[in-house]
Amino acid sequence: MASTVDKEFPVAGLLPKRETGAASFVTKYPEYDGRGVTIAILDTGVDPGAPGLQVTTDGQPKLVDIIDATGSGDVNTSAVVEPKDGEITGLTGRKLKIPTSWQNPTNKYHVGVKNAYELYPKGLKERIQKERREKHWDPVHRGALAEANRKLDAFDGSHPSVTKQEDKLLRDDLSAKLDILQNADKKYSDPGPVYDCVVFNDGQTWRAVVDTSESGDLATCVVMTSYRESQQYATFTCSDMLNYSVNIYDDGNILSIVTNAGAHGTHVACIAAAHFPDNPEKNGIAPGAQILAIKIGDSRLGSMETGSSLVRAMIAVIEQKADLVNFSYGEASNWPNSGRVCDIISEAVNKHNVIFVSSAGNNGPAMSTVGCPGGTTTSVIGVGAYVSPEMMTAEYSLREKLPGMAFTWSSRGPCVDGSLGVSICAPGGAITSVPNWTLRGSQLMNGTSMSSPNACGGIGLVLSGLKAEGIPYTPFSIRRGLENTALRIEKLLNFTQGYGLIQVDKAFDHIMQHADCPARNLRFHVMCNGSRGIYLRETNNVNKPSEHTVTVDPIYAEDIAPQEKIAFNLHACLTTEAPWVEVPSYLDMMNTMRSFSLRVDPRGLPEGVHYTEVCAYDVQRPQKGPLFRVPITVVKPRVLNPDTQYSVEWNESEFKPGQTKRTFMTVPPGATWAEVSMASLDKDQASKFVIHAVQVQHQSAYRNNEFYKFLSLQELGHVQHSFSVVGGLTLEFVVAKWWASLGKTKIRYTIAFHGLAPNQRTIQMHAANGIYRINVRSNLRVEDLCPSVTIKNCVQPLRPNDCKLRPLGSRDVLPNGRQIYEIVLTYNFHQSKTSEITPNCPLLSDLLYESEYESQIWLLFDGNKQYMGAGDAYPSQYTMKLDKGDYTLRLQVRHEKKELLEKLKDMVMLIDQKLSSSLTVDTYPTVAGALIGKSKFTTMSLQPGTSGSVFIPPIPDDKLPKGASLGQMLTGIATYGKGELAKGDSYPFIYVLTQTPHKPHTPKAEKPKEKTKEDEFQEALRDLKINWISKLEGDSLFEEVNEKYPDHLPLHVAQMNTKESNKVRNSKKDRSKILPEIIQLADKVLSLIDQSAVASHIATKHDTRPDALAIKADMDKQKIYLINTMCVKGSALADRILSLRAEADKELSSSSDEENSLIQQLDEVFYDIQKWVDIEDKKVLPFTIKHAQVHGHNGRRLKSMLKLYDETRSTKDQDRKCIEVYKTLGWDHMARHAENWLPVKFPPNYIPF
Repeated sequence: MASTVDKEFPVAGLLPKRETGAASFVTKYPEYDGRGVTIAILDTGVDPGAPGLQVTTDGQPKLVDIIDATGSGDVNTSAVVEPKDGEITGLTGRKLKIPTSWQNPTNKYHVGVKNAYELYPKGLKERIQKERREKHWDPVHRGALAEANRKLDAFDGSHPSVTKQEDKLLRDDLSAKLDILQNADKKYSDPGPVYDCVVFNDGQTWRAVVDTSESGDLATCVVMTSYRESQQYATFTCSDMLNYSVNIYDDGNILSIVTNAGAHGTHVACIAAAHFPDNPEKNGIAPGAQILAIKIGDSRLGSMETGSSLVRAMIAVIEQKADLVNFSYGEASNWPNSGRVCDIISEAVNKHNVIFVSSAGNNGPAMSTVGCPGGTTTSVIGVGAYVSPEMMTAEYSLREKLPGMAFTWSSRGPCVDGSLGVSICAPGGAITSVPNWTLRGSQLMNGTSMSSPNACGGIGLVLSGLKAEGIPYTPFSIRRGLENTALRIEKLLNFTQGYGLIQVDKAFDHIMQHADCPARNLRFHVMCNGSRGIYLRETNNVNKPSEHTVTVDPIYAEDIAPQEKIAFNLHACLTTEAPWVEVPSYLDMMNTMRSFSLRVDPRGLPEGVHYTEVCAYDVQRPQKGPLFRVPITVVKPRVLNPDTQYSVEWNESEFKPGQTKRTFMTVPPGATWAEVSMASLDKDQASKFVIHAVQVQHQSAYRNNEFYKFLSLQELGHVQHSFSVVGGLTLEFVVAKWWASLGKTKIRYTIAFHGLAPNQRTIQMHAANGIYRINVRSNLRVEDLCPSVTIKNCVQPLRPNDCKLRPLGSRDVLPNGRQIYEIVLTYNFHQSKTSEITPNCPLLSDLLYESEYESQIWLLFDGNKQYMGAGDAYPSQYTMKLDKGDYTLRLQVRHEKKELLEKLKDMVMLIDQKLSSSLTVDTYPTVAGALIGKSKFTTMSLQPGTSGSVFIPPIPDDKLPKGASLGQMLTGIATYGKGELAKGDSYPFIYVLTQTPHKPHTPKAEKPKEKTKEDEFQEALRDLKINWISKLEGDSLFEEVNEKYPDHLPLHVAQMNTKESNKVRNSKKDRSKILPEIIQLADKVLSLIDQSAVASHIATKHDTRPDALAIKADMDKQKIYLINTMCVKGSALADRILSLRAEADKELSSSSDEENSLIQQLDEVFYDIQKWVDIEDKKVLPFTIKHAQVHGHNGRRLKSMLKLYDETRSTKDQDRKCIEVYKTLGWDHMARHAENWLPVKFPPNYIPF
């Protein structure tokens, strides 16, 4: 019998509300549940059909608007058509039937086209591709494959030996069919549904229809207005369950189809404000609040945010007067609290009363890992992630109940400029609704992405109460109320929890109690010597006292009356709890900037991190808490010395779940890498650990000097890792046991520093500068110098081929009518072979929030305008494989200042192409060795304090990648240490190519000078006339030259080629007349070529005749003429046969004598040409195709067509020809598949940004 079942599931732990006081607040104030508050969710998009997102607690629509700010759902609908016989032609080519019920006074319709897979989230696209293949392709294709196999086996059974040419061709045809089917199965790629889009004005508003029927039956499709007008949404298909809505911009010229880029945004929205009328336990934090859903995660970029989407989002937030913004996104930034995007966020907060709440980041446990904007921007409330015992039980099903703690991965402050980084913390996990397309009702997600909406919903409750009570507030009074009432969690550093766990009920009471505070409408702009706090981290800063000037500038909102500003006077008391900080006692404040100085003396502090604050209290209301704070962080690093061999060891260190141990140490000057060793002393259980190491450099993101490793340490297991370090800088070395890894674990771990320091960190070697020298010094210990240089990429710089600068549309106008402009730079390049490429805009790369420009996004297209991929500020994330061919890259950058954009009109773009195989560059220990290429570098032992030299000669031309040319660069890495651990210390290597060597000139054999100048002139005149034959109408010029030079081979070749090209341009009637003439000309050319002489020359291995070079050139030219002429003759014969059949409308089996004769000639050419060239050669394939067509060998025909088009990149007409052959073969599924690809491969326009 099973043990007793506890029927009371801890539902409260699934979406935590008790820990923050949100549950008790709503119980006490049931009508202050978010009513009257609008929360903007800036995320991957919100599914309007997801459970809990239909209505608020007072019956209002839950989603007031759904906006795609990324542009990834935009459809160009600028093409305008009018119906004919009640139909219009969509851009897919389908006929679209206009329902008679539609009202359209102008009778004009805007049309566009959209590939559904551009709208699908990655997970959904993968599911639908799999389902469509299994449903529409696999069953039919397997049958076709089986049938092709049966026919080939039957033929082989009835023809044990194939001797007749006809039988051989028939077998080749059967084999070709099987090959085509097998290759099609291997290369199968689903283009997905492609939808026609129609936009029209019914006389009152703009409406849009997406033809989800894919048949033109618009009556079965949903007609929708922009979401804000009627809150309409629809579902694409019952299979995908992807809900979508629309917005229409620019007088119908842009249709925005709004979907999700992922499940993240819906989950976030439900944490903040979901409402389940029949199951209130599942409610979000503020179920009465409405949501403004703004998609800022670009579907083209795998849901990555962009600067343009964030600016558009903030424009919408301000226009629709949202009260709160939740932003569960962020990136590591190179410097804090500045940049175009951050400025616009701060403008919304400071000037438009918007409260902006954001995740602090998931990059802990090391300090100074907060993301931007959540942990780096003054105007933003950054939220860390907390896990409570209730969450551990309900969400994570832990078998032990642990005390509440921070998640191991939650980012920590302080920010690099001294601000605390994390404002508050909140529960960082929840099980709640996700989009319908996931086919799940709900899902567990965790991260500061979840703690942020939990806090945001809590703030929504506070605002709901304040609005109902008629209490005015500002973002700054709210923030002070939250921070001054947050619950401090024991044993957690301030950098982890901020000022503590948000307490909704206490914050509301606090703000109500101090509603009449004179500082309510103020924000205090506090700076310390240009930073927002004091952060002393490096050795030279913590070994002496320092003085710091603090400026405090009280700033009012723009709409505050002058009388209030004049009347403002506040007596502040300045306090600090740290004895190592000296601060004045008082500061008298008025509406102007005040300053004071403080002194920090860290000399007596022990090793480790120390934090304190200078707090300013209103002497009249000290119970209100600090008006402002000056955060002070001091890190006292351990200094290593030679006696310890520059290493630190921890023996038998015990860890509990979630425990974090930090050590700060000054990396020895000259150290370049560190080696970490960790061993488990536990023989009974495995444990999960995190090793995290960070160094902080000025104006450089923490990720640039970071090592992070999550590992599972087995019983008595041992691991080793290495990472690069910067000598002389403080390193924080963190070992943390994963928060959910149960039990106590003892481990032993060490960190040891090594150093082989080159005299330059980046090697930039020019091929023309001769031998390159690098001096490498060992500073710490005996090291083995074993240099290795490997090249992995070839980089092609591109200048723009075109530049356009223009104002954007209605979505892109900032408050006060500030118009945003775009510059679009177009770059063209050619891929000589299939390879992986990474586009990179180095001027703007790796800058997003901190960039002075608003956005950079590039879209890549092939020569037919087919969309291939996209990328943004982080080039390393966007690598794609491209086939041989021509490509166009379009880069967009935006800003409201045209003059800044004009500076970019000639900006260089780099195309970084991965080499098919890495190239190893030789290194030498001496100049002499490098010069003559002998005695390559092996290993050199360096004593501490000594140096060794490495010499790199120019790379030999025969080792350079094929096609590499002047102006391009080869890039890779250089390493200097020996062994795998030492290879973790690597340096960039750049090799700038010079001009490629000239090909050796082959002297022409001298001919005896028997010709007079008059003879030479006549020959030159003859050749000139021959060149003009193809440019003039009629045959008079040919006849004139032919009369004088009747057996001149190039003359007849030129005339034949001219007639062949005219054949393509002429009508069918004229074409049939010209075919006999082409055949006659081809016969004449063949008669002038001595085929025996050509064959004899090819068979000759060594020609010792004095004029051998001239003979070779002549024979090679004749061979080319011969092959070309046979192809022309064969094609003309085939065309003549097909023309006769078309005229007589005969079946293949009934042939005339003329046709039989022509077929015999055709076969003779077919067999003859194989003596000279492979029948699948690119030059011969057009003839091979026609030969197969004449014989009804559609397998051979199609195989040759596919090979030809694959090599030359097919056109739309060529694809249609293949579709005809598919249908002839009875492969209707392949015909449909190819037809579905047509609108994707050959779109009418580039997709919009």
